[in-house]
Amino acid sequence: MTSVPTPIPSRTQYVLEEIKRRILTGRLTPGQALVETDLAAQFGVSKTPVREALKTLAGTGLVVMNQYKGVTVRMVDADMAREVYDVRLLLEPEALRRSVRRGAALDAARAALTLADEATDTAERSLANREFHRALYVSCGNPLLGRMLDEVRDQAALVSAVAWAADPSWEREAAEHREILRLALDGDADGAARALHAHIASFVERAFPAAEAGVRGEGGPA
Repeated sequence: MTSVPTPIPSRTQYVLEEIKRRILTGRLTPGQALVETDLAAQFGVSKTPVREALKTLAGTGLVVMNQYKGVTVRMVDADMAREVYDVRLLLEPEALRRSVRRGAALDAARAALTLADEATDTAERSLANREFHRALYVSCGNPLLGRMLDEVRDQAALVSAVAWAADPSWEREAAEHREILRLALDGDADGAARALHAHIASFVERAFPAAEAGVRGEGGPA
């Protein structure tokens, strides 16, 4: 018989999502220690769901588990940004190109832009932008490609949160998002893909100049 994956218990899922939200909205900052007993007390649970949630978050790259230092929120530097954005540059524009060619409605992307524009703080805006990018590639027609991008989107959101804390450039990125969506809705698959590539590359270049050479690579935007 085919084995069925064991679902994550509800308490673990709750703790997992709450810790992730706190990381991606800046309430838990890079390098901050995540102590099981403290988190368990905050969430009103035992240490077991906290421990399991932290293991899952370590697998997604949001936290780091060290035998001597314990568990900490992942630090963000130019090398980490380059690794994450390299993957996005290689995969995300092509996924958007395929979504447009398949005639994806992209209603979720439009809704996410509205949420970002109406956001009252950086946390809400960051989460809305995260959903905007996912809405561009989720209809690409290749589930594996979508899952690969899903695996790095939390890390990309962490990079964005750190960069915005130093330089809140969200208005520029919002304008770029609107142009990407306009091209996509016009059915210009190649134009939308080029605009998305330039958007991703320019963000990490501004936020982490030391990562520029690695992210742009050969054939990147001029």
